[in-house]
Amino acid sequence: MKFIRLLLLPIVPIYFIVTWCRNKLYDLGMKKSKNYNFPIICVGNLSAGGTGKTPMVEYLIKLLNENYNLATLSRGYGRKTKGFVLASENSTANTLGDEPFQFYNKFKNSIRVSVDENRQRGILNLRALNNKPELIILDDAYQHRKVEAKLNILLTTYSNLYAKDIVLPTGNLREPREGAKRAQIIVVTKCPDNLSEEKKVSIIAELRPKDYQHVFFSSISYAKEVIGNSGVVALNNLKEFTLVTGIANAKPLVVFLKNSGLNFNHLEFSDHHNFSKKEIESIAKNNLIITTEKDYVRLIAEPTLSNKLFYLPIKIAIDRQIDFNNLVKAAIKC
Repeated sequence: MKFIRLLLLPIVPIYFIVTWCRNKLYDLGMKKSKNYNFPIICVGNLSAGGTGKTPMVEYLIKLLNENYNLATLSRGYGRKTKGFVLASENSTANTLGDEPFQFYNKFKNSIRVSVDENRQRGILNLRALNNKPELIILDDAYQHRKVEAKLNILLTTYSNLYAKDIVLPTGNLREPREGAKRAQIIVVTKCPDNLSEEKKVSIIAELRPKDYQHVFFSSISYAKEVIGNSGVVALNNLKEFTLVTGIANAKPLVVFLKNSGLNFNHLEFSDHHNFSKKEIESIAKNNLIITTEKDYVRLIAEPTLSNKLFYLPIKIAIDRQIDFNNLVKAAIKC
């Protein structure tokens, strides 16, 4: 795969020019972004692949939902529907996409969850609802420049900083690195727990933030138990199991489980993988299956897996958490 991407290197300048020109048209006002008279937060990245957007959206929901009538709006990647869909008790991962369905399962009693590939239309539909949302969080919409957010939070992983990357198809960037200037907050995600202050300073120097930008560091915090239809099981009580992942980067999870001294084999699939009937039958042959929460919301609907499938909850820990929280709250009040 890496060799093929290297062969595509001649296309990189073309992709760079096209995306650079598109952004410049928005910057110059020749292409219009719609501004709104209520707060919108955009969570996104420059890179294709997992940078931790879902845990960040969940963090923001927990931070803000007590003070705002809140909604999330996602594209709904991988869903089998089109247009605007508002999550309801009849929703599934197929109608919403796995990540929005995860939001709905966790927060259905306190927020509205919606999907629409056209973010302007999605916002219009949300605001037309009775008891319309006062705040909307856009999930993975950093490149969706038709909407001007009040606050842009840009994520980049510790192991693959956008400052060290190039655009697709050889690199992983969806747009040139200078697109980072649109963010007010930059979060370096999936950092080691023992990241030193010296290393943080070094990373900030590599990112070269503007004067108006604030850089934070976050790490993944794993729960001490897994959860499933059959109940809750402590990690240290797990014997042998099969780990099933369909996410962009399963390495941090694999490392955590290995460092916990657990014995497992790993079935790794691509991000947002649509599991075939044959794959489900093969997975179901295992006695105990551990997966991510994102994969769980899709796989739990399979009758052959429902009593043997568990997920490991995660959350993010942000350094200078109070400063981060205050910046977010201040930005959406402006």
